[in-house]
Amino acid sequence: MHPLRALVVGLLLASLTLFVQPDAARAYPFWAQQVAPETPREATGKLVCANCHLAQKPIQVETPQAVFPDKVFKATVEVPYKTGTVELAADGSQVPLQVGAVLMLPEGFQLAPEDRISEELQEEMEGIYYSTYNDSSDNVILVGPLPGDEHQELVFPVLSPDPAQDSSIHFGKYALHVGGNRGRGQIYPTGEKSNNGVWTAEVGGEITGVDDNGDGSHVIHIATDGEAVVDAPIPAGLEVIVAPGETVTAGAALTNDPNQGGFGQRDTEIVLQSPWRILWMLGFFTLVLATQIFFVLKKRQVERVQAAGQL
Repeated sequence: MHPLRALVVGLLLASLTLFVQPDAARAYPFWAQQVAPETPREATGKLVCANCHLAQKPIQVETPQAVFPDKVFKATVEVPYKTGTVELAADGSQVPLQVGAVLMLPEGFQLAPEDRISEELQEEMEGIYYSTYNDSSDNVILVGPLPGDEHQELVFPVLSPDPAQDSSIHFGKYALHVGGNRGRGQIYPTGEKSNNGVWTAEVGGEITGVDDNGDGSHVIHIATDGEAVVDAPIPAGLEVIVAPGETVTAGAALTNDPNQGGFGQRDTEIVLQSPWRILWMLGFFTLVLATQIFFVLKKRQVERVQAAGQL
């Protein structure tokens, strides 16, 4: 194929990919990267994901208490929920929940290279795909979205740094920040509401009509005190819970709450431990133990001498 023709075909395929699958391209954690391109953690300590995923759900994090330099260890993020749970897609259809997670490691820690990962750990990682938050943050690792029913436990293979190789790394205690999510958010980063949440009345008044648009979406007409009619568009998939003739106040729910997911955040710590510190500590304990033993033996010897002198 002529080089120019090949270039045109490649651009055409790329354009089709962008426009035919916009929802997949904009799945989390894409949104977080657009809102906070430098780091997902705000100055308050909150992860940026919580700005769009308003519901709170618990997560669990398991990491070693301490690790040695230049060693591979695993960090496990559990995102539990009842399997088989479904949620609303952007088009209003029912789809299974998906999960994702972000692991913020200390500076110097990073995703372990494939040739350093054991076969056992590779089996635990099967089906999980990793990426870094940006080109300059290889210590912030992203996972997802993945099918939640198959990946409620997300395993991260992590390589610890070696202070002997990098003078900016020191032995000591470091903080880890973890976020885990299941399901879609209730707000887009643009500020617009998604259909995965309760839609409320912007004004108070009487419901004068509920129009079905035929595609799953609705329009609710609300007559205010000044006789003006306000149209409240309801996206597809939501169940309208009001009827004509009812009176609603501003902020009252017009639909059900379809959200089944939520976001959780956990902060934990890990110690980058020096092997020499462990050896010195063991040596100290051995010395103390030997001293105590010799003290007891000496005491027994003195007791025998005293007993012999009394005879």
